[in-house]
Amino acid sequence: MRKEYDFTKSIKNPYSKKLKKQVTILLENETIDYFKKLAAETDIPYQKLINLFLRECAGKKLKPSVSWEETKD
Repeated sequence: MRKEYDFTKSIKNPYSKKLKKQVTILLENETIDYFKKLAAETDIPYQKLINLFLRECAGKKLKPSVSWEETKD
């Protein structure tokens, strides 16, 4: 290896911003535990599994079915 490298003519990767974007989301403990268990079984990091699952849902244009239950006071 060289002691020094010259990066004056280097360019930034134009695709780096398109690869992934960091976000913060709140997930229930049970959801995280499910994906962590699946990660241990498949030897794939749980965050990657969550991304793969969400990407598949987006690719199939799946929408969640949401129903609200009324609570009785």
